[in-house]
Amino acid sequence: MSDMKIAGLIPARYGSSRLPGKPLALIAGKPMIQHVYERCMAAPSLTSVWVCTDDARVLDAVEAFGGRAVMTRADHISGTDRVAEAAQQLDADIIVNIQGDQPFIHPDMLDEVARPLLVENPADVATLMFKVAREDDLHDPAVVKVVTDLAGNALYFSRSLIPYPRENVAHAVYEHAGTYAYRKDTLQRLTQLTPTALEKVESLEQLRWLQHGLRIQVIESQVTDPDRYGFSVDTPADLARAEQMYGMA
Repeated sequence: MSDMKIAGLIPARYGSSRLPGKPLALIAGKPMIQHVYERCMAAPSLTSVWVCTDDARVLDAVEAFGGRAVMTRADHISGTDRVAEAAQQLDADIIVNIQGDQPFIHPDMLDEVARPLLVENPADVATLMFKVAREDDLHDPAVVKVVTDLAGNALYFSRSLIPYPRENVAHAVYEHAGTYAYRKDTLQRLTQLTPTALEKVESLEQLRWLQHGLRIQVIESQVTDPDRYGFSVDTPADLARAEQMYGMA
């Protein structure tokens, strides 16, 4: 299986409502998408890295720093759909979907999420989780929680606190890190699934996959400092924090 081609794809939509032009927002003088791209290029498991965008300004910026980009339609509802369109144009066995707004993502995370699909594995999708360490995150709907069965397969994802501590039992709460790996044919199948009520209620597309019976293997990342490596830039305040974090590297 070592000769399998693993493509890292980074969806980068220009028109973010909370931070317009987000992929090109500068952090330490470089566009955010360049920071993400360079982190991905440092992952040994990835045989290629591509930015999937709907805007020529992003494509031009990526090519200007020597990266590779694929143009996609502008009407995609999710990053998964954008990645699926781009994947059709690429020679790859496994696709790793990497969020374009995580400028500090650790290359080891990309190796971790791809690894389960390099061997015979019944999982349809692989993704990552971190143990929640901060009390505030337990009640923050922007922090998506996940619970798994004893084999590490996802049982449910929620913006609410799960499991709910009705009894005083020692347990951990896990945050879902939204990096995914799928086989190329599975990715195309995901885009054909009918949206479900749970997905709409929680605004989490992975619930659609669960309700349609797909198996999602969730790996606890061994990367330390998830506050840094899992940090996402969604607002101007986040961008300012990223600039500060970069200076603390």
